[in-house]
Amino acid sequence: MKILPDAVDSLIESFSLLPGVGQKTAERYAYYLIKNQEIDVRKIIKSLSDIKSQIKICPKTFCLISVNDDISPIYTSKNRNKQIIIIVAEPFDIVSIENTGLFKGTYHVLGGLLSPLDNIGPDSLHIKELLQRIEEDQVSEIILALSSSVEGESTSLYLQKQVLQKTNQIKITRLARGLPAGLDIEYADQITLSRALENRQVLDHELS
Repeated sequence: MKILPDAVDSLIESFSLLPGVGQKTAERYAYYLIKNQEIDVRKIIKSLSDIKSQIKICPKTFCLISVNDDISPIYTSKNRNKQIIIIVAEPFDIVSIENTGLFKGTYHVLGGLLSPLDNIGPDSLHIKELLQRIEEDQVSEIILALSSSVEGESTSLYLQKQVLQKTNQIKITRLARGLPAGLDIEYADQITLSRALENRQVLDHELS
């Protein structure tokens, strides 16, 4: 005998597609929407629709931008220094850094971290585009703002080697070690992230 209506089963199944959401959590989400009459479901539906229809990926920085923009406004702004680039793994890492109010350069989103077990190699990330930007914009410094996880560390090392093979006339730094090990930039608190940015460390150009 079928317990729940098809519409409820479909909603639970949809929530289950989200990362980190199991069956029980999906059921709680569905029940919450059903029992709370104050929630404007139409607004949620519109927001979900807009995610697909109103945003796109910037072809230069690979961050999220409006469909009305050709290039990220941060990149095209006259108040931003194109010669300094912070490299992040995901678009939402930019939000955390921007909230500090300290950085006036631009960004480059890799689209993930190197992870052989997940079949994510260099060609899966926006590394070639980064090397092209370094040349085109005559970049003087890149700041590695990746997590201190195994994947983050291996990605940072790989990037450092690739950049130095292209040019040794560039300063390579990374966020200071105020960030807890394994913490994603997206979840770092503003004070910790500000100090890590201000006290960033210069990396040695001599790689074995």
